[in-house]
Amino acid sequence: MKMQTPFGTRRAEYHVISSSDLSGEKTLNKDELNLFETFDTVYRSLCATLYNFAPLSGHPGGSISSGRFVSGLLYDSMNYDVSNHERNDSDILSYSAGHKALGLYAHWALRNEIIRIGAYDYLPKEIDQQLRLEDLLGFRKNPVTNTPLFKKFKSKALDGHPTPATPFIKLSTGASGIGVASSIGLAYAAVDYYGANAPVIHMVEGEGGLTPGRVSEAMASAGTASLKNVVMHIDWNNASIDSNNVCREDSKPGEYVQWNPAELAYFHDWNVIFVEDGKDFQSIIAAQRKVATIKNNQPTAIVYRTVKGWNYGIEGKSSHGAGHNFCSAGYYNALKPLLDLTGKNIELCNGVQECGGGKNAAMVEECFWDALLIIRDFFETNRNITNALAKRLVASCDRLNIQARHKKSNAPDVSKIYFEASSNNQIPSSLQLENNASTTLRGELGKVLQYYNKLSNGAVFTSAADLLGSTSVNTIGKDFAEGFFNANTNPLARTLSVGGICEDAMSGVASGISAFGKHIGVCSSYGAFMAPLGHISARLHAIGEQSKKALSNKKYNPFFLVCAHTGIKTGEDGPTHADPQPLQIVQENFPDGTMISLTPWDPQDIWYLVTAALSKRPAVICPFVTRPNEKILDRKALGLAPASDSAKGIYLLRKPSTKNPQGTIVLQGSEVAYVFVNDTLPMLLKKNIDVAVYYVASAELFNLLSKREQEEIFPAKLQQEAMAITGFTMPTMYHWIQSDYGREHSIYPFKKGHFLGSGKAESVIAEAGLDGESQFDSIFNYIKGRKKEIIISAKVLESAANL
Repeated sequence: MKMQTPFGTRRAEYHVISSSDLSGEKTLNKDELNLFETFDTVYRSLCATLYNFAPLSGHPGGSISSGRFVSGLLYDSMNYDVSNHERNDSDILSYSAGHKALGLYAHWALRNEIIRIGAYDYLPKEIDQQLRLEDLLGFRKNPVTNTPLFKKFKSKALDGHPTPATPFIKLSTGASGIGVASSIGLAYAAVDYYGANAPVIHMVEGEGGLTPGRVSEAMASAGTASLKNVVMHIDWNNASIDSNNVCREDSKPGEYVQWNPAELAYFHDWNVIFVEDGKDFQSIIAAQRKVATIKNNQPTAIVYRTVKGWNYGIEGKSSHGAGHNFCSAGYYNALKPLLDLTGKNIELCNGVQECGGGKNAAMVEECFWDALLIIRDFFETNRNITNALAKRLVASCDRLNIQARHKKSNAPDVSKIYFEASSNNQIPSSLQLENNASTTLRGELGKVLQYYNKLSNGAVFTSAADLLGSTSVNTIGKDFAEGFFNANTNPLARTLSVGGICEDAMSGVASGISAFGKHIGVCSSYGAFMAPLGHISARLHAIGEQSKKALSNKKYNPFFLVCAHTGIKTGEDGPTHADPQPLQIVQENFPDGTMISLTPWDPQDIWYLVTAALSKRPAVICPFVTRPNEKILDRKALGLAPASDSAKGIYLLRKPSTKNPQGTIVLQGSEVAYVFVNDTLPMLLKKNIDVAVYYVASAELFNLLSKREQEEIFPAKLQQEAMAITGFTMPTMYHWIQSDYGREHSIYPFKKGHFLGSGKAESVIAEAGLDGESQFDSIFNYIKGRKKEIIISAKVLESAANL
């Protein structure tokens, strides 16, 4: 007897909507249905046109199969203000399936035309706040494009996947499931700021976009936290780039996964509304309206069974990232329904006669614009259709205003963090550390963020990969409710549960929390995992914030990517965890101002570094903090610079005793700095070796200084003479160590050409050749050889002078 293994008890509900069930009472009347059907004809024709003239670039199939339910969202279900993309109380439509950008741009441009003609008062006054038909000339084009109409109309260069350079887009999406996690981050922030009447985050996704692991992780988080303000709209066409059978369906096994989207959502405690015919507008609208009737506080997934490339002439995987050949008969056939509506005609050509098969960019652009003008003419001629659609957009705004969403009375105020960081770098008395006391870098990071969290009434959400206490980020939420955040049962907690050991989703969620603009997201794990697994989220968030700034000139909204237990001091865990490589992934690896990495050595550095980073408002702040306890040193007694100097990024940790030191040493990493101060420095002093010692606390903070300040702190000439001692990889020091000689004498964990073994920190440090004696020997040999180089250089100069 076969055992049945049904799902256990769920808070969520499961509904099926069949067109046959709606045969009695229709959701839309005849005129409304005709309106949506006519609009979709125009939309599908525009998708075909965009792909044809991109040229032959984009994703027409999924854009078409999702287009009908997106129409329902834009013109019936959502509450948003089409005149103002910056209203935080509006519902948000997030294309987490970023490859459907072709469809997004088509919808946005059509909506703009409808408002321009049918409700002009709602048209944003500034062109850069719109997405016009004229902007479609820039689809998948670079900003340096110089074709005549692109320049004449000042068309936007529309990215291949969505970014906030486009109005109404809050996130950069499209990279392997990141959009789901970051969109859920938006929902966390929205429900925390607005409470029960929060904006709804509508996600557009497909079954292929659900297959990355981080998506399942993020969905687990939303279900666990009862994020009722998340609705995922799943375009289940079952076709990807390589497969026409992505998911198991009925008794037929899937080629990629053995669940279907409805099962996956219900498994994670999401309400499911399964629409058997995702092409049927009656079913689509009924499903979207049903969401508001479900009162169990769980997120909802509407799964629409669709056909990729429906009525395009190419269906399934063949329409995913490909379509009809340029100006082919297939393309013209795809336009025929629109041409029949308009009575227009386009002369069939094969794209060879006048434009040379698409090689004449100006001619292709003219043809593109002629095709777009057919659409403009349709809406200008058929005012009854245009006005009816415009009326629906106005109604959406009216509904939003009636809802009167306001922030909660106890809502957090993230601006207090930025004000404090920018106006006061004096360390609070509660964070001052006593000499000879013992603490950890990670512990002090948690306390600094706890201070800012309390100051802002809870603007900092924290999460960890099952390492809250281990990485000390649990401290961040200590002044608030205990336990994990739940929008329904524990809304005052500041600690998030993001699926467990899930650095992928956690970083995406944290980035989305920050992107909403009212919070700071924090995620933490071993640096060995957090830096590589969080890199995509960090990069897309940086792209998004930079795009947003270009559109609205707003400062970045940072999130923290905490790389804890970093480096070889975590030696007991072995080389799989005690990894010196992660810094190389982020340091100076992003455009200036978007990422700030922090590499403190002394717990006393933490306040100054975090505060300096917050004052600069990058998109991402990435602290690297070690695990072991450290003794608080009396820096003044040791002749060391004060911890406040760390805010400069690189600073002179110990001045030489003479004007002409024997060399320059650049340190980076807590493990090597503590060894240097405690062990190496006394040896150098005993041997009367006089060196200038610098420490790199943040390469990016230093880079943000003026050139004059940089030269005053670390003169360029020192780059040609210095050697490095680092607990990270050697390439992270190339900025400071530019001579072959300096690099040859530098020491770092992989100097001996192999990964290090396990053991206590001191033994792994010794194995790496970074212990006190090894540091001293390396410095001694560097100085000894440098003297020879100086003598040789002097002789060369003397010989040259004699010539």
